[in-house]
Amino acid sequence: MIPALGLGLIVGIVLGVVGGGGSIIAVPALVYGVGMSPAQAIPTSLLVVGVSSLAALLPRLRDGLNWPVVALIGLAGIPAAWGGATVGRLLDPNILMLAFAVIMVVAGIRMLAKPRESDGSCSTGPNRAFRSCAPKAVGVGLLVGFLTGLLGVGGGFFITPALTILLGLRLKQAVGTSLAIIVINSAAGFSAHAAGYTIDWATTLAFAVPAILGSLVAARLARRLKDKYVRISFAVLIFAVAAWVTTGTVTA
Repeated sequence: MIPALGLGLIVGIVLGVVGGGGSIIAVPALVYGVGMSPAQAIPTSLLVVGVSSLAALLPRLRDGLNWPVVALIGLAGIPAAWGGATVGRLLDPNILMLAFAVIMVVAGIRMLAKPRESDGSCSTGPNRAFRSCAPKAVGVGLLVGFLTGLLGVGGGFFITPALTILLGLRLKQAVGTSLAIIVINSAAGFSAHAAGYTIDWATTLAFAVPAILGSLVAARLARRLKDKYVRISFAVLIFAVAAWVTTGTVTA
C-alpha cells in the first residue's frame, strides 16, 4: 500500500501542474511499483487518471475551456480507443511496456521544448475558421484515442502542445481543455478494457485517493510555478521512469 500511496500522489501532482502526463507515470508505477500485470494496470490507470483529471479540471474551469474542441477531440477518440484496446490485446505485454518507454522519451523531449502558441483557427469559435480546424482536431482525437486504448495513456503529453501549436489555443486554456479531453479518453479507454477486469479496490483506492488530492492541490498551486522549471522537472522524471521501464522489461 505504501508504494501505491506515494506513486499515486506523484501522478496527481503531475496531472495538476502540467494538465497531463499522469498516465505516462501511472502504468509503469502500477506494474513495477505496485506489482500489477499490464493487463490489470492499464484499466486501473485509466480509472485513476480519469477521476484525477476531473478533480484537476475543477479549479481550471474559471480559465475557460474550448468546449467545441473538447467535443471534437473527445468524440473522435472514443472509437479510436476501442480500436487501440483491440490491437493491444494482440500484442505481447513486454512489447507494450517497451512502447510505453518510447512514448515517455518522446514526451520528455516535447516537455523540454518551450511551448509556443499559434494563431490557429480553433480559438475563434464555431464559424468558418473553426470549421477549417475541425479536421485537425479530429485527427488529434483519433491519434490520442488510439494511444489511450493501446497503452492506457490519457494523451495529455500530446494534447496540450497539439492544442496550442496546431489548433491555436492559449496555453492557459489548453491545459484545462486537455484535462477535459483526458477525462473523456480515459472513460472510453476504460470501457474498452472493462470486459473481464476486476477492480482491486484496496490498491486502486490507495493509488487513487492521493492522486486526486495531489491533483487538486497542485492545480491550485500551478499558477505560482515557473513554467520552465516545471517542464524540466517533468522531463527528468519521465526519462528516469522510461529507463526504469526499459530495464525492468529487458531483464524480466
